[in-house]
Amino acid sequence: MKHRKTTDKIRIGFAAGILAFGMFLTGCGGGGEESYTKQGMAEVQALNYDAALSLFTTAEENGEEKRLIYRGMGIAYMGKTDYQSAVTYLEAALKLSNGRVEDMDFDINYYLATAYFKNGQPQEAIASYNAILALRPKEMDAYYLRGCVELSQNDYEAAQKDFDAAIALEPKNYDQIIRIYMVLEEYGYKDVGLNYLQNAMMENEKSISDYDMGRICYYMGDYENARNFLTNLKTATDYGAALYLGRTYEKLLDYNYAATIYADYTQYDQTKAEIYNQLGLCRMQMNEYDLALAAFQEAMKIEDNGMMQTLKFNEIVTYEYLGDYKTAAALMNSYLKSYPDDEKAKREYEFLQTR
Repeated sequence: MKHRKTTDKIRIGFAAGILAFGMFLTGCGGGGEESYTKQGMAEVQALNYDAALSLFTTAEENGEEKRLIYRGMGIAYMGKTDYQSAVTYLEAALKLSNGRVEDMDFDINYYLATAYFKNGQPQEAIASYNAILALRPKEMDAYYLRGCVELSQNDYEAAQKDFDAAIALEPKNYDQIIRIYMVLEEYGYKDVGLNYLQNAMMENEKSISDYDMGRICYYMGDYENARNFLTNLKTATDYGAALYLGRTYEKLLDYNYAATIYADYTQYDQTKAEIYNQLGLCRMQMNEYDLALAAFQEAMKIEDNGMMQTLKFNEIVTYEYLGDYKTAAALMNSYLKSYPDDEKAKREYEFLQTR
């Protein structure tokens, strides 16, 4: 039997929205019921995009605020990977501005930039980030995201300037520095990314925490030192420490100890999907497929877990390893309805249909 590898990370992408889904929603109707727009956004969060679009249509028929409706429709079409329609509605939402620049204008521009990029319009995406930065020159995320688009267009010099600008705004924001490393690695500039990590470590040597030092060592491939720094922390109760120390032991091929770290943490906190996902991946490595499936499914129960696509894919592959191809195929059919642009999943589905 030909097995497939589970997905162990979410591919670096372009943020579909810096602000939360729940922002800018209308409240309740006159009778105390939720507006159709808000119900539509709830369906977007649940990945039920067709249901969301139906609710947004009803919202428009009932005279609810068009700008919120078009924004929601744009996001829903992004979920359906119909990026041209997403662009159409997000542009319409942006044009409904009252003339005063408000938070929603920035929010819509972030979504619109993503839709442009996904629709094969990188220059328009860059223009959206330009519009954000023209009014908010200290918007760190816009520099980072514009740099990502520029890098995708082989404009390394422009990307580097934007990454440097993002770091200059918050030189001790290690999350941002690691994000920059990861996207540089993705596009073939790993050595440049490693320089960013090395500089962060050296410039902040006296103030950097064991946690940040440990995870920087992890991304630099220095797993022995990563382990040494991270073991100073309370991994049984510290989410970040548990996640990175477990990952470090995975890199050191000690899956059993990594699984122990993750399992111990879940005794303290049952709300971190990524811990369960890593636990499941370790169980897979140890051929403990029933336990792996239980870990993935436990993570899927966590509301707004932020990684449902990864978890669903891993669940499907686990069923394959268990030899339950019928369940795997049924789940993959459902998966592709939610994530129709996943080429890897399409190939997996073709394989399942031959079983």
